[in-house]
Amino acid sequence: MQFSITLAIIVITSIVSFSAFNNQKITNDLIFYPPAVTAQKQWYRFFSCGLIHADFTHLLFNMLSLYLFGRFVEGSFLQIFGEVGKWYYLVMYVSALMASLLPTYAKHKNDYYYRSLGASGAVSAVVFAGLMIAPYVEVGFFIIPPIIPGFIFAPLYLLISAYLDRNGRDNINHSAHIWGAIFGLFFIIVAGKLAGYDAIRAFINGVKYYLMSKGWM
Repeated sequence: MQFSITLAIIVITSIVSFSAFNNQKITNDLIFYPPAVTAQKQWYRFFSCGLIHADFTHLLFNMLSLYLFGRFVEGSFLQIFGEVGKWYYLVMYVSALMASLLPTYAKHKNDYYYRSLGASGAVSAVVFAGLMIAPYVEVGFFIIPPIIPGFIFAPLYLLISAYLDRNGRDNINHSAHIWGAIFGLFFIIVAGKLAGYDAIRAFINGVKYYLMSKGWM
């Protein structure tokens, strides 16, 4: 049985998250707290906050999304990059945790009332890398069943997230979703180029495939 980075991330994240649900000290030690980064140089918080979640629903949503997309992306990375593909995948996930929070940090670095937690930024990176590789895959959105092709879902998701980031009052860090998604696209394009994989051309061909399968081309 081949080792799965995706399942390892899910297991570790779930264990730490469940531990933190009943232990405020764990949450306080791991949560993304910008002033602690600014004043105490606790840079690890960019990464550790991805191991904890607000509640079971928050954890379930992120880990289910990671499970559904992560297995495909991890397998695709093996095909694109060879045996090192798993480690490219892990590097993308971990680096996305930090990259997705850099704009948040720039905005709140001295905000003593701000905190953020969850793996949403990294999960968004995985989802969007998957949609870049296979834009013809149909996905759902909130209560909408999986009927929206990825190449339409992606910009729709970004637009809604941008609106909620500007106008929402739901205590969700939509900025991390946006920048995590963008990082996922950037990663597969750049890393793929270095390995001889043209992600943009593959994306265009995937869109054409979808349109032809529906008889629209």
